[in-house]
Amino acid sequence: MRVTVLLPGVLRPAVGGAPELTVELTDRATLGAALDQLAERFPALNRRLRDETGSLRRYVNFYVDGEECRHIDGADTELADGAEVQVIPSVAGG
Repeated sequence: MRVTVLLPGVLRPAVGGAPELTVELTDRATLGAALDQLAERFPALNRRLRDETGSLRRYVNFYVDGEECRHIDGADTELADGAEVQVIPSVAGG
């Protein structure tokens, strides 16, 4: 099963500048499993997406096929073959 992860410009330096990454999943296809695979390949990206306990960072939004994953099952959100995961860090300022 293949999943595409889309990254904003601010996260691209952690993956060598790539705007999107492809993840191949064979077992339980969830957002968490996709992030585990990315963590192995790009540890610096993982630190930007998940906290020290492995939970999704509070100020990073993950959309699975256009739907915010926290409204589904968070990291346990199931992914279908060909799913698109979009990562959007929150922006704050004053």
